[in-house]
Amino acid sequence: MPTPHIEAKSDEIARVVLMPGDPARAQWIAEKYLENPRLVSNVRRICCYTGTYQGQTVSVMASGMGMPSIGIYSYELFSRYGTEAIIRIGSAGAYTGDLKLRDVFLAQAAWTQSSFAREQNLDSSSWFYPSEHLNQVIMRASAADGIRPVCGALHSSDVFYHEAAADAELKKLVQENHLLCVEMESAALFHNAAVLGREAACLVTISDDAEGGKMTPQERETSFDDMARLALDAAAMYLQEEEQKTGK
Repeated sequence: MPTPHIEAKSDEIARVVLMPGDPARAQWIAEKYLENPRLVSNVRRICCYTGTYQGQTVSVMASGMGMPSIGIYSYELFSRYGTEAIIRIGSAGAYTGDLKLRDVFLAQAAWTQSSFAREQNLDSSSWFYPSEHLNQVIMRASAADGIRPVCGALHSSDVFYHEAAADAELKKLVQENHLLCVEMESAALFHNAAVLGREAACLVTISDDAEGGKMTPQERETSFDDMARLALDAAAMYLQEEEQKTGK
């Protein structure tokens, strides 16, 4: 059942989808980690690949940048394609010196000033939350992998470039809400999952530290191995556990 934004057939997208923002990163993950990856959608060059990982069918689909973009794709995956769980895998900028370049961070909550949820269903909340169950699966997978993510609350922002006049207010809000890093998608993803009764989580790799250190664009595309492996292992574990529950 194609949508205006996804051209895959109804059985070509998996029950669990990994969603990096960058299409190049989605292609890199699919080609490096999936067995027999197939390009099942490429509308507007927002690619979706489906293949197998540890014997489980998994899809990797780009979300684009920002909450409106991931809001469209995640809503259609959840509501039209029967996707049960989405794990966002992306990059984030650190607000604290305790987070270093290449650290993996698991969101336990997302705080936002965005109007996305209010416009979508009149939800005026500022805090949005991942699936506790999916986060637990990720933590079990992390223990098996030896990859221990930092956990906490992040800022899900609509704005990448802030003018100087907004800096003082932003720093105040970061401190008041104990936000450890910033990205631009997870609040909308968590909101859509809650609205539609699905599961969502967010893993990010720190690509910009609080001291001004930055990954290059090339490093952002290909240096997130720990995060990608952890998300894939969690996806496989989630599907294996669901099979055990249902006997299918």
